[in-house]
Amino acid sequence: MNHNKHWITPDWPAPANIHAATTLRTGGVSVTPYDSLNPATHVGDDEDCVRENRQRIKTMLALPSEPVWLEQTHSNLVINAGQATTLQQADASVSDQAGVVCAVLTADCLPLLICSTDGQQIAAIHAGWKGLLAGIITNTINVLATTEVLVWLGPAIGAACFEVGAEVREVFVAKSAVFASAFTQTNTNKYLADIYQLARIELATLGIHAVYGGEFCTVTDQARFYSYRRDTQTGRLATLIWRT
Repeated sequence: MNHNKHWITPDWPAPANIHAATTLRTGGVSVTPYDSLNPATHVGDDEDCVRENRQRIKTMLALPSEPVWLEQTHSNLVINAGQATTLQQADASVSDQAGVVCAVLTADCLPLLICSTDGQQIAAIHAGWKGLLAGIITNTINVLATTEVLVWLGPAIGAACFEVGAEVREVFVAKSAVFASAFTQTNTNKYLADIYQLARIELATLGIHAVYGGEFCTVTDQARFYSYRRDTQTGRLATLIWRT
């Protein structure tokens, strides 16, 4: 990765016509606590700053169009980004059209990017534990109607930082016993959850094993990443995918 840049490029063997990135917190105009490249309108940041940041992201990544932003609600709703004319409530978007930019915003939740191996289909997913539990990944794969895909797991809260109550583990294990391996007990009622592992397990149940990324921690890498758990009031990272 080039540390002079204000974004990360996924390290995955995607087809040449697939383009993707996660923006970092640097390179924008927003002031503390949103410093500095915050593209989210829903976190209390100055609207003019957000507009300028979005323009900078579009310019620096040479995006073919305005990203299709979502109103994310930790649901399992998937939309077709190319058909969205207004801001849609959804936590994933897909497209088979060239020039459409699928995008999600995160600050500890897991951003997943998907592309079909033939380079025709793309998807971006926002997956917190609630979305994962509700089946956001499975729903997205069902909409794509293929498991011949590559998946990249973008910057999320690391396994050493994501403490959850016993009830979170219980609902996952009730869904499927295979999820138990993603939880490590720390004391009577607390567990460390590996959100990357939760996603990998879900993908594996779908027969998807070409999964890349997942080596980041938004909480501990304060210089590069926004983290809701660390800072509460903060900006968001944009994770984007498009095809030519």
